[in-house]
Amino acid sequence: MSNQLDYEINKELGECYLFMGEFDKAEDYYRKAAAAEASQPAPFIGLATIAVQRGDLQNAMTLYSKALTIEENDRALAGMGLVKMETGAHEEAFDYFRQALRLNPENAVAMNCIVREGYQLKRLEEVVPHLEAALAVDPAKEDVRISLAGCLITLGQMDKATEHLESVLAKNPANVSANQLYEHLKAA
Repeated sequence: MSNQLDYEINKELGECYLFMGEFDKAEDYYRKAAAAEASQPAPFIGLATIAVQRGDLQNAMTLYSKALTIEENDRALAGMGLVKMETGAHEEAFDYFRQALRLNPENAVAMNCIVREGYQLKRLEEVVPHLEAALAVDPAKEDVRISLAGCLITLGQMDKATEHLESVLAKNPANVSANQLYEHLKAA
């Protein structure tokens, strides 16, 4: 079996076992994948995810860093942001999420976390362009549009927030989050 085929099989098995929550088996397959093809970041990201699940944040950061040295990628940066967020290093977390979103405006983990950190750090004006970039890629993302509206309300940009909420409600009048935020906006 070629190294590439060995890598693909072991990586896929690692992902499957990780998804099922069988961390020991996932770790074993990710290590085999890394041994077969050390020039790929995915096994290190998988191993880092397992480390996070086990609460070994220092090891997770090392593994995400290893993946990042192989190839700059949004998943490793988002993972590093999560580790920093967990340890209370909010400014560093924000920066990692921002970097991840520059590489992939649709990285859901980085997007959700940068919104959270933006509120925490009172840096929502820096969050808004990332949400707008995600909508530029996929304007149908209701959750992103609602998050953007929430940020805009907090920033006092009520007209823009109203436009985004009305856009969601025009397509999906039953959207509970959009309706609640819209009612909050109208009551303000």
